[in-house]
Amino acid sequence: MRAMLIANPKATSTSRRARELLVRACAGDLDLVIAETRHRGHAVELARDAATDGYDLVIALGGDGTVNEAVNGLLSSGAAEPPALAVLPCGSANVFARALGLPDDPISATRVVLEALRAGRYRTVGLGAARPGDGPERYFTFCAGVGLDAEVVREVERHRGSGRRADPSLYVRTAVRHFFTGTERRRAALTLEQPGRPPKSGLFLAFISNTSPWTFVGRIPVNPSPLAHFARGLDVFAIRSLRVGPTLAAVAGMLLARTRPVQGRDVVNVHDAAEVTVRAERPVAFQLDGDYLGEHRSVTFRSVPKAIRIVI
Repeated sequence: MRAMLIANPKATSTSRRARELLVRACAGDLDLVIAETRHRGHAVELARDAATDGYDLVIALGGDGTVNEAVNGLLSSGAAEPPALAVLPCGSANVFARALGLPDDPISATRVVLEALRAGRYRTVGLGAARPGDGPERYFTFCAGVGLDAEVVREVERHRGSGRRADPSLYVRTAVRHFFTGTERRRAALTLEQPGRPPKSGLFLAFISNTSPWTFVGRIPVNPSPLAHFARGLDVFAIRSLRVGPTLAAVAGMLLARTRPVQGRDVVNVHDAAEVTVRAERPVAFQLDGDYLGEHRSVTFRSVPKAIRIVI
């Protein structure tokens, strides 16, 4: 079996050990090529090349951003049957890997993936896809966001660019500071549209989920749409007020939710949608799988059933 391991050269000691373990353990099972990323978007190119060159497997060693790029490379290759994907998580949140049931560290995940490879165990999961305006479509594995959460991602990326580590505490501190001093809390800009249904306007933010949870703060799941699942369509959580009271109630609901979506007078929920569009009166921040993708006036999201094979 021909396999490509896509890895970030700025690896942690744990991810380096996982990489060495994988290479040693797979010596007799895989014809393994190691490809290191050099810049943002490079994993897209590497995974696309692997699909075009007829590899059987792509292994993404990295965080959710690396996994997202690998997925987009595989599915944009035009290959009739793209390589399967294996995930070895070593990011700050690892939402996609954890939603799949993988351990939240690359060493343990490597052992699970190797067992699955040797047993020939695969799972086909659905994805989401987002098209901003008339721009190119991009796949996402677990979530997308328009509004406040994307603004927070933008600010965190700015901090990371200045050398700060993107741990959960940085996201929490940035979110609280930006909520009170950075975002527009008085004039809602968003409208949610769904084919065949009345539009829902006056929204400040929208979370689009392909699975549950939406993200993690350390080990704590954040769950605005707990019914979201890889085997269904997309779920949406949106809110009509950023007053402190309703916002705190929504955050508490996300942290406590297990089987029912967050409820509230100012909350909008959509479950199992094939397609939704978020339109904005002004350019609004947009993120996919935790990567900031600029400001846009409209983004259309669609569900892509049975999109990719995962070793699990």
